[in-house]
Amino acid sequence: MRVNRIRPNVLSLLTAFIWGTAFVAQSVGARYMGPFTFNTLRAAIAFVFLLGLCAVRRAARRDIPDAAPASRRDLILGGLACGTALTVASAFQQMGLETTSSGKAGFLTALYIVLVPVLGLFLGNHPPRAVWASVVLAVAGLYCLCLTEAFTVTQGDFYLLLCALCFAVQILVIDHFQKIDGVSLSCAQFFVMTVLSVLGVFREPLPAPEMLLDCLWPVLYVGVFSSGVGYTLQILAQKDSDPAVVSLLLSMESVFAALAGAVLLHDRMSPRECLGCGLMLAAVILAQLPDRRVRKQI
Repeated sequence: MRVNRIRPNVLSLLTAFIWGTAFVAQSVGARYMGPFTFNTLRAAIAFVFLLGLCAVRRAARRDIPDAAPASRRDLILGGLACGTALTVASAFQQMGLETTSSGKAGFLTALYIVLVPVLGLFLGNHPPRAVWASVVLAVAGLYCLCLTEAFTVTQGDFYLLLCALCFAVQILVIDHFQKIDGVSLSCAQFFVMTVLSVLGVFREPLPAPEMLLDCLWPVLYVGVFSSGVGYTLQILAQKDSDPAVVSLLLSMESVFAALAGAVLLHDRMSPRECLGCGLMLAAVILAQLPDRRVRKQI
């Protein structure tokens, strides 16, 4: 029975905050290079950052024996599965952003909050009723917060729906491999993402060196914080936690992105956007209510 919710909740909200505030940096970097080039750089930076972190952690605990061969196999399988899902999801997201507004992109990407509990049913996961109600509230909140134009379906929207599906798969794969060390799994998934993204770079024109210098800081921020730190915190948050609840908390990145725009860029939030934030907050609170089925068993 999963009891302690404070740690995964805090880590999930911290991840959502990092992702939400990193949106501007990601958008700036995407202006200078293609999706595969951008994803290769961010993944490589995240891999090097996490590889150094793993080395520091190993040096700090030399008295602990190396992992068993079975654990190494799980790490390889987990890294391949998570890295592949993350690579495909990130590629579809960048491709969708080329023809879709950022607001609609945020809404469609966050639909993984619906797909995670639905796909989880096929894996034997049965979230409590409060989570399903929270999903409905969160989708309504995202609609109010993100969509300000008429809803029409374009090719970019289709890419973003595929992106949401891949992110849902990535969340469920992490849940399956949650016994693996979180930092090591994150390092492995970004190594896989780097290798797979490089294959797509050859389809894109390489940016000029001066263009790389112009977007150096945004790419570093996305690589270290949004990727290296954010996705590692996501893995740590999912340990001994319900993936459906974690996905709801992660979707708060839309709220943090809107609040960051209001604070840093002095954007004015409309009443509709404020309503969306309120619905998202209500969904998160509702998802934290104890499951009645669990209380009856106690």
